[in-house]
Amino acid sequence: MSEQVPVKKKKGPCHYINALFAALFISLFLSIIFEWLGIAFIWTDEGHLHSQQMMIKELGWLSEDLTQGIASRSPKELAEELILTLNHWLFVKTGLRGWLDNPAQHNSWELWIYHYARAYIESVIYVSITFVIRLIVIVFSSPLFLLAAFAGLTEGMMMRDLRKFGAGRESSFVYHHARRLIGPVMIGAWIFYLSIPVSIYPNLVLMPAAFLFGLSICVTFASFKKYL
Repeated sequence: MSEQVPVKKKKGPCHYINALFAALFISLFLSIIFEWLGIAFIWTDEGHLHSQQMMIKELGWLSEDLTQGIASRSPKELAEELILTLNHWLFVKTGLRGWLDNPAQHNSWELWIYHYARAYIESVIYVSITFVIRLIVIVFSSPLFLLAAFAGLTEGMMMRDLRKFGAGRESSFVYHHARRLIGPVMIGAWIFYLSIPVSIYPNLVLMPAAFLFGLSICVTFASFKKYL
């Protein structure tokens, strides 16, 4: 009796949407953990001021480098609106901001928490805002990845045709491994950029990531089989 070969289910749009939200959640979680570790072991004297300075620097880069917006709204205006909304609902409405700004109204155990955990709690605010700023940078940099994908696609198809008419050698090993790298290269770069606990110029991460993304697509199409 012949064994039945399991049929792989095709991944629908919901799978990729869930994967995207999972990557964003992991990035935010890692950025908070890294910042807390830095407060505990590296920038102990700065405390929450480290994340505050990082937020200011990231917002400055956003306003300087990204000037073309959507629907007559600049990236800086969009970022400021999202930051105000985030701050209002997560930190003002919940009473966290008032609790941090009025230590005199705390009882004894709240004062103990305020003294030892204030830097960690307040850093969550600035890290979350920095996360939103970097996410806006990624969204407005998406044409860069589309351009890299188009360049990789056209170059790969041309190389495939040259190999096809020149009786070149095929390698399914290269094809399958290059195809598997397309998603991780892009998502991995985003997670790294969103979670790194220090200020880094966006182009230093996004430009190499776009190049590797386009290169993966190029190698994938260049090593695609001649006959399906």
